[in-house]
Amino acid sequence: MALHRLSSFTYAVPNLAEVTAYYSEFGLTDNGDGSFSTLDGGKQLYLEQGSHRRITTVELGADNADDLDRIASSLKAMDIDSAIDGDRLTTADPVTKTRVVVVVQERVEQPRVEAVPFNGPGRVERVNSRADGVMRESRVTPRKLGHVLIVSPESLSTIRFFSDGLGFKVSDYANVKSNAFMRCSEDHHNIGIFGGDATYPHHSSWQVDDVDDIGRGAEDLLNADENRQGWGFGRHFAGSNFFWYLKDPAGTMSEYYCDMDLITDDDLWVPQIAEGPRGLYRWGPKPPEAFLRPADIAELIAAQNN
Repeated sequence: MALHRLSSFTYAVPNLAEVTAYYSEFGLTDNGDGSFSTLDGGKQLYLEQGSHRRITTVELGADNADDLDRIASSLKAMDIDSAIDGDRLTTADPVTKTRVVVVVQERVEQPRVEAVPFNGPGRVERVNSRADGVMRESRVTPRKLGHVLIVSPESLSTIRFFSDGLGFKVSDYANVKSNAFMRCSEDHHNIGIFGGDATYPHHSSWQVDDVDDIGRGAEDLLNADENRQGWGFGRHFAGSNFFWYLKDPAGTMSEYYCDMDLITDDDLWVPQIAEGPRGLYRWGPKPPEAFLRPADIAELIAAQNN
């Protein structure tokens, strides 16, 4: 695979000050220049002013210049323009107009986080002390950006752009092949492309240490504003990760997750079409209507038709 990570994305919103405050509260480090950092991934979110909410740019990491040349050749075969300038290649999805920048950069090596002692049937690891998760008081801080999910009105074409053009691999589908979870690293997915009536960001997803951090992070945000509730707590089938979605002030979901499937050998993983509810989750509350079709969809369609 020519790629090795989803490095960052740029998110345009009409209410920049509110969204800036939200992602700081979410646990990202505000660098004061429109960028936000995670503990392990560095600067991974850039906010900018826009007429409506959208992801304007996605940055991906590649190992070397040969990777850029291979991607350029694949895009040329699809009649999609790209340009290489030094250690970066720039292109764009013809459907969503999302700019993609592929940059030669070092791989991120996350420090090992030891699992906390866990008691279960026939498994006694913690005695005479409370669980670590109930004692934590520190702020939840995401480790890295896991993925973004973009809705496309011609999702099959967008999926081909990311797979045939950039080199992503499909890990699983949700109900139909026009809804794909795709990877450019060992994580089950780094990009999700789903079909819809307009182009818009559905959610971004941020890795935390464990389910206790998912719960603590979500509770802190909801205690401040219960209208932030998106969907959760639950567990996905595609990717297997635990999740809880919160809604930012522009209307895009932000997800805390942990325990994502890792795919280190492509030959050992067979993509599935996860049908019915499993297309979205294995267990948890039923997703609300606004999770499947956002309240501002009419405004998004109108903005893109102007």
